[in-house]
Amino acid sequence: MNFSKDACTKIIDNLYDGLYLLDKERTITYWNKSAEKISGFKADEVIGRSCSDNILTHVDADGNSLCQGMCPLAAVISDGIPREAEVYMHHKDGHRIPVLIRGTPLTDEKGTVIGGIELFTDISHQAGYELRIKELEKLAMLDSLTQLANRRYLEKEIRNRLEEKKRFQIPFGILLMDIDHFKHFNDTYGHDTGDEVLKYIAQTFIHNSRPFDMYGRWGGEEFLGIIRNIDTQALWDLGNRLRLLVQNSYLIRENKKLKITISMGATLVKVNDTIESVIKRADQLMYESKQKGRNSLTLG
Repeated sequence: MNFSKDACTKIIDNLYDGLYLLDKERTITYWNKSAEKISGFKADEVIGRSCSDNILTHVDADGNSLCQGMCPLAAVISDGIPREAEVYMHHKDGHRIPVLIRGTPLTDEKGTVIGGIELFTDISHQAGYELRIKELEKLAMLDSLTQLANRRYLEKEIRNRLEEKKRFQIPFGILLMDIDHFKHFNDTYGHDTGDEVLKYIAQTFIHNSRPFDMYGRWGGEEFLGIIRNIDTQALWDLGNRLRLLVQNSYLIRENKKLKITISMGATLVKVNDTIESVIKRADQLMYESKQKGRNSLTLG
């Protein structure tokens, strides 16, 4: 069965996955509708530009930039070998999205590599978070700006987890996070831009959370995560991954990258903890991160 070019384009545009094409110079030549939906970038914003030009700027789980060196698709173009990897894509709104990418060489009729094809799938738990948002809206427990749980709901959730730990010995941890130098950022760029920063940090949590964890806005520029069924090392790894994702996220304003960092306090809840004691301990640990120079995590 032969398909017309228009029919093929329609099929590609209606794929669930994002798909784009690069030439050998790593210039984007095609961008489908799902790529627009997942990334927030329209086709006319990216076609003709390099994928590393403030667009996708993939990073790995350790916060290393992949687009400035030999990213998976660049490696595919170089040696013709298909690759698959989990990376974190920059969304137009500033936050990071975990995606599974699959890169394949693009060849001419002689088999010569002339570019690459990348198919990428959003592997965040967005659908589950959207259901949670609807539940929170009904209970008036949603922070309207960030679409995260508000402080009232977080306090209720911590009490529930404390009771769960007492009855079933299910461990959980707390991540208390504060944006570094946020007042200076607001004073410099304005409160509207500050609000956009709060929203993209919240989206970073939403897209990179496990379905059974809870993140919320604790107040002002502070966020809190309630991390269930976790041990000390895993809490450290998770906290640092979130910190690095925020560090590598940004907004574009007047062709300038506006970046922010967060300081974190992380602690596992202990047998005799109350909501007051665990929050106080997390707050003290976060303060230690500030004292160490910010953009760090202190575990205790």
